Amino acid sequence: MEIRDVTREVICTIPGDTLRDANLTDENLTRADLRGADLTDANLRETILTGANLTEANLTGANLTEADLRSANLTAAILTDADLTEANLEGANLTGANLARADLTDAILARANLSGAKLTCARLTDVDLEGANLTGANLLGANLTDAEPNDANLTDAALMGANLTRANLEGANLTDANLTAAHLTGAHLTGANLTGAILTGANLKGAILTGANLTGTGLTGDEVAG
Repeated sequence: MEIRDVTREVICTIPGDTLRDANLTDENLTRADLRGADLTDANLRETILTGANLTEANLTGANLTEADLRSANLTAAILTDADLTEANLEGANLTGANLARADLTDAILARANLSGAKLTCARLTDVDLEGANLTGANLLGANLTDAEPNDANLTDAALMGANLTRANLEGANLTDANLTAAHLTGAHLTGANLTGAILTGANLKGAILTGANLTGTGLTGDEVAG
């Protein structure tokens, strides 16, 4: 089976006629055209996919550990149960992608577009989300312990029951975000915008809210500190 780049030039040939369960470890698939491809359970460990087009691709259960996906297009891609540990997705487009239960531990998602993405129960421990766009993203029950979503846009994000213990949310925009029963113990929210955010049942013990905008939340920085 031939894999072509966006100019239709062949960049890789693999045995068989399917990409399901394919072993593409260490392959250089820069700017590969994989739109709608079925890569279920494929091994893409340390694969270079910089600038690749994976729009609507099915990567369910795929191994993308340490893969290079910088500036890749993963719009509406399915990444449920995928392993993206230490993957580099800086500047990637994940608009509307399904990352339910995906493991993104130590991944780089700085300046990535995750607007409308589904990240329910995803593992985002120690992930770099600086400046990422998570507008309207669903992070229900996600684990963001020690994550770095500083300066990220989380407007209208669903973070019910999410674990944001010690997360760095400095300068983040959480306008109208739903943080019901979220764990924000020791979180850094300096200068964050929480206008209209729902914090019912949220745990803010030890959270730093210096300069945060709490308009419409029913809370004040002094109240939380106390």
